[in-house]
Amino acid sequence: MKSVYVLSENIVSSLGFTTDENAEQLVSGISGIKMHDDLNLSPHPVPLSLVDTSRLESKFQIVLGQYGKNQKPGYYTRLEKMLILSITDALERSSVKPENDKVLLVLSTTKGNIDLLEDRFTAKFDHKRIYLWALASVLRDFFGFANTPLIISNACISGVMALIAASRLLRSGQYHAAVVTGGDIATEFVISGFQSFQALSPEPCKPFDLHRTGLSLGEGCGTVVLSMNPAEDGNDRILLMGGSVSNDANHISGPSRTGEELSLAINKAMEESGLYSEVLDFISAHGTATPYNDEMEAKAISLSKINEVQVNSLKGYWGHTLGASGLMEAAALINSMKTNRLFKTLGFEEPGVSERINVVSETIYKPVNACLKMASGFGGCNAALVFQKA
Repeated sequence: MKSVYVLSENIVSSLGFTTDENAEQLVSGISGIKMHDDLNLSPHPVPLSLVDTSRLESKFQIVLGQYGKNQKPGYYTRLEKMLILSITDALERSSVKPENDKVLLVLSTTKGNIDLLEDRFTAKFDHKRIYLWALASVLRDFFGFANTPLIISNACISGVMALIAASRLLRSGQYHAAVVTGGDIATEFVISGFQSFQALSPEPCKPFDLHRTGLSLGEGCGTVVLSMNPAEDGNDRILLMGGSVSNDANHISGPSRTGEELSLAINKAMEESGLYSEVLDFISAHGTATPYNDEMEAKAISLSKINEVQVNSLKGYWGHTLGASGLMEAAALINSMKTNRLFKTLGFEEPGVSERINVVSETIYKPVNACLKMASGFGGCNAALVFQKA
C-alpha cells in the first residue's frame, strides 16, 4: 500500500496556538477548562475551555498582514479566524502549496459558524455564511486553494474521519497532498444542547475515572498536513497507515453498550495498516468522561485484545471540542511520537470502567512508534486510525 506521510500539524486551543505550546501545558498538567459566566453562552456559569479572544485577534491581524488581505474589520467569524491561524502555522512548516491543483483542503466540523444563528450576529454576516460550504469557501479563498474543499461532518468522529478520507484520496492518486483542518466553537446553541442531555460536568471532566460526572465542552482547531512525499529534512517521518469507520446504530445519542462496533473499526484499521496489535505503543482514546462512552471504549479495547496498551484522553485539558477533537488529539499523538512521551489523563485517579485498561495516569517518556487514535460520536459512529514511525 502507498505510504501517506505526516508533514506538519497544529493545535489551537485554550492552552496555546501551536502544537508545542499546547504540549508544554499538557506536560505541566495544566487544564484550559475554567468557569465562565458569559450570558451569551449560558444563563448560568459553566466550565468551558475557550480560546483567548484578545490573543486570537492580535495573532489574526498579523496573519492578515502576511497574506495582504484588506477585508473590512469584522469580515471573518471567530471560527474562521481560528481555522486560518491553524492552517497558516501548519502550512509554514511544510512544503505544500495550496495553489497546486494536486493539493486538497479537507474541512472537519460539526457546527461550523453556528454562532451566526444568534441575533447579535445576524446583521453582521450574510445568512449564507452559516452553511458549511460557505465556511470552506472562505478558507479556500483566503489561502488560494485550487480545488473545491471536501467537507466531513459526521458528529464527533469528523476529525478522524477527515484524516481517513484524505489518506484514501491521496493513495488513489487524485491528489499528492492534503491540508486536513477541523474546528468548532463553544456557543449558546451547543452548550444548551448538552445541558438538555444533563451531560455536562460541574467541574473539569475526569475521563475513565470512577467519580466522573460528565463531559466538559471546549473550542479549538487542529490541522494535519498529509503528503505522498516525505518531509525533505528526513526527520520524524510519521506515516498514516490505515483507518476504518463503523456505526453501531444503537441510539441517536447513546453509544453501543457492547463496544463491538468500535472494536470492528479498530480491527479493520489495524488490518489495513498491516500491523499486529502487539506492536502498538499507545492509544489516544475519545474519552469524553460520560458513563456510557468511557465504558464502551473500554469494552472495545478489551474485545480487540489491546488491554495492555497504554491509553489516554486529553478531554480534561481542552474539553470536548466536537468536530475538532479528532484532529487536535491526532496532532497531540503525533507530538507524542516525535518526542517519545505520553501525556497523562488529567482528572483520572481511580479506574471507573468494567474492563481493565491501561490508563496513563502520569506523563511517561518511552519509545512511541505505533499508535491508534479512536473516536465515537452521536448517531453511533465510530472511527479508528493507525500511525507509525517510518
